[in-house]
Amino acid sequence: MAAVTGALALSALAVPAAQAAEPKVPADIAAASEVLHADSGRSAFAGAVDGEAIALNATFSNVKVNNGKNIAVGTTNLVKVPVSFTLTHGQEVDIHAADFFAGVELYRGASFEESVFFFDSNDATCTDSSATVASCKATVEIDPFALLNEDAGSWKAAAFAVAFNGEDPENPNLDNVGVAVKDPTNSFKLQRYSKLTVNASPEPVKKGKTITVTGKLSRANWDDNKYHGYTNQSVKLQFRKKGSDTYTTLKTIKSNSTGELKTTTTASSDGYFRWSFAGTTTTPAVNATGDFVDVQ
Repeated sequence: MAAVTGALALSALAVPAAQAAEPKVPADIAAASEVLHADSGRSAFAGAVDGEAIALNATFSNVKVNNGKNIAVGTTNLVKVPVSFTLTHGQEVDIHAADFFAGVELYRGASFEESVFFFDSNDATCTDSSATVASCKATVEIDPFALLNEDAGSWKAAAFAVAFNGEDPENPNLDNVGVAVKDPTNSFKLQRYSKLTVNASPEPVKKGKTITVTGKLSRANWDDNKYHGYTNQSVKLQFRKKGSDTYTTLKTIKSNSTGELKTTTTASSDGYFRWSFAGTTTTPAVNATGDFVDVQ
């Protein structure tokens, strides 16, 4: 399934129209997400269907999200996040049934039940390694138009499975629906994609003369889906001598009120200048591509 952003329905009134587009998902997948959150009171099913979901004989292990890396999202491109896990289940659980769904939910909040915003994976593809163990893979799609700047920072993941057991996904009797959740399985940072540019001049330059190095640090703004300068951030000016693979830090300065960077250094030998930003909780580290200067 595509990303199921169940939290969007709860926050649509607070989201600008340009950001309120919900990903299109199959109705049964959306229903699985509703069942998962029925107990929290945030589901459309809460108070509208009979019963309470029963415990499903299934457990999760080896859950991986984005290969253990933080997730950076820009301003326009859909980000597809790989997730995988091992699903262990009782022999009575048919994980290949048409109305069985398993996946991973990425969320912001204290816990799975108290999440304030979330994205669900598509229905995982599971390959049996034994009669009761399967290796599963899925994808979570994150749309930058569904995000606001306040969503950047610490996120968690939970693995889930829902067995409708013949119930109508649109109007199930929860007494017959099996649910298993492991929460949390992982923690990571959802970050605003960053960019860093550099320009060193003049080129060429005589040895001992002054080189001026400029650039700009910017990051995705999810409120308007544009890039803006990242202000008052410490950024290192680094140099790599021609023929070397190692950059050395020359100095550290801070970006100005528009994210611009500017400093000077003395020409000593042919090589590459770049800016290097270490990153923050909400913004990933980034290095500019080195700019070569010929020193004569």
